[in-house]
Amino acid sequence: MKKIFIAEDDTTIRHELEALLRNAGYLTECLTDFEHASQVLKNSAADLFLLDINLPYINGEQLLKDLRSFSGKPVIMVTSRQNELDEVISMSYGADDYITKPYNPTILLLRISAVLKRSEGTPQEKTFMGLSVNPASGSISGNGKEVILTKNEMMIFRLLLDNEGRIVTRDEIMTVLWDNDEFINDNALTVNISRLRAKLSSLGLGDCIETRKKQGYILVSGAGT
Repeated sequence: MKKIFIAEDDTTIRHELEALLRNAGYLTECLTDFEHASQVLKNSAADLFLLDINLPYINGEQLLKDLRSFSGKPVIMVTSRQNELDEVISMSYGADDYITKPYNPTILLLRISAVLKRSEGTPQEKTFMGLSVNPASGSISGNGKEVILTKNEMMIFRLLLDNEGRIVTRDEIMTVLWDNDEFINDNALTVNISRLRAKLSSLGLGDCIETRKKQGYILVSGAGT
């Protein structure tokens, strides 16, 4: 049974979320010690995190950034702000999805199900340009360095790696990640690609993901070296 971690400071909403998730067959864990939120998340064995942006002591986006420093577990940001900038910031920090309050409970459950589905499975470890790609741990490592990828970033990279040397269209990537365009927009995909490129660059892979205008993306060995 999957466990969902809830970071929500509004007691009423938190209790409603707990009831909704438990009725849907999930285990729940709730953040109550907001002053030490990052450490609580680090010690959690949750399968997915629901993070509100407006939290006491720490901004939800900063909490997401802290979480991404030690975990690639899926994250859905839940917020009352109807601000596109918050969505972009959340996605750039590594969120897997984003939903705005007041949300439809059925839609939230569908989002959770879709994100968990994308995170399932333990594909075999592969290599690329001398680096080890480990989907099970969500990491790429080599030369004494390691970066943690989100589930979306790893799935994008694995798709490009499995099709190395071939152009992969944006539609192909969106289909693999979200199964249905309802769960993603074009801007969010661009943010995921940009974040993935930055992480690969930190490992010395440079411009290995090339953009082919009006076509898609292609993974190229030897680029940026």
